[in-house]
Amino acid sequence: MVTSTHEASHRIFQDRPELLAPVFELLGVPMSAKASVSVLSADVTEIQPLERRMDTVLRVEPSDGDAFLLAVETQGRRDNRKATSWSYYVAYLQEKFCLPVLLLVTCTDRSTAGWASGPFTCEVRGWTTHSTHPLVLSPDNVPMITDRRTAARNLAMATFSAITHSKNPKATAILEALFGALRETDPLTAVYFSGLLEIGLGDTPARQTWRKLMGFTNFFPGRGTLLEETFLEGEARGEAKAILRFLEARGISVPEEDRDRITSCTDLDLLNHWLDRTPHVESVDDLFAEDPEATVDHGGA
Repeated sequence: MVTSTHEASHRIFQDRPELLAPVFELLGVPMSAKASVSVLSADVTEIQPLERRMDTVLRVEPSDGDAFLLAVETQGRRDNRKATSWSYYVAYLQEKFCLPVLLLVTCTDRSTAGWASGPFTCEVRGWTTHSTHPLVLSPDNVPMITDRRTAARNLAMATFSAITHSKNPKATAILEALFGALRETDPLTAVYFSGLLEIGLGDTPARQTWRKLMGFTNFFPGRGTLLEETFLEGEARGEAKAILRFLEARGISVPEEDRDRITSCTDLDLLNHWLDRTPHVESVDDLFAEDPEATVDHGGA
């Protein structure tokens, strides 16, 4: 089942390509600091009706070498079917785009990461037809960023660190460092990373810790300031954008009327309610089901 942690763990690579350079350094894969990155369709379905969809597919064009594809998958538990589906994804992408492919798997627990590192082979009587060797990011190789200055230098990496270590009892130190770094950045950037992190932390105790840190009484000591108003406005836009992007990632169609309903909503509690539903609904109608209409502000009027 797709979860909010699952979505955030691969979506960050689409939204923040600056994360790629430090990630490749962690994995020991040579990568230039400057690269052109574009998002490709993650649909790897052929003519057959069976749907196959990867989490994220990026085309990376390093300044010092040839282009390649980076397929990013988030894995929350062991799934033996991935042994064949990942091999299929790699072969399909290489055939379709005529480019070499790297497969990157992100995990939040060591057991899953150990399994996900493979290799996954197709063998007959000792003969290997092909072998898939994923790159894996996990608590074993993603550093715990607990220094505010380090977090401020790369907010994307600090956010990814917090998501990866969300189940660690010491996660609070990472959250506090990132919180301090976000207080020094512009409001819209703070909105993006704070919202993405809250989604990525899922149902862990770390999420409640983060919500307490991000309480307005702490983040904006003076209520009613222009900075607070900007933050609130930006947070509503950020929540609406996240809802639409997650629905899109799951292949759920959003009619224009429903899109306007989401983007015009200024009720943060309702937006958070919708956002929590996005990993589980099967249609946009399910998203709005049983909403407390009497207390909803759809237009901000």
